[in-house]
Amino acid sequence: MTQPLVPWDSPEPLQGPIGVPLVDLLDRLLATGVVVSGDLVIAIADVPLVRLSLHALLSSVNERVPAPWADGGPL
Repeated sequence: MTQPLVPWDSPEPLQGPIGVPLVDLLDRLLATGVVVSGDLVIAIADVPLVRLSLHALLSSVNERVPAPWADGGPL
């Protein structure tokens, strides 16, 4: 009998958590930074009517790294 490729295909109950806890994953992502990018196009009969683009950088704030602007920020 061969082993299943993924643990959830096994007939036996799982023996513990699979993967990384969400808190650890978010901590690692925010420590290094993440870029989220996507496009959404709404079209009728192959004619694009609306296009939405999203480009975002998610990162944690660190007081040891100075801000790129001199006056304290845009707010």
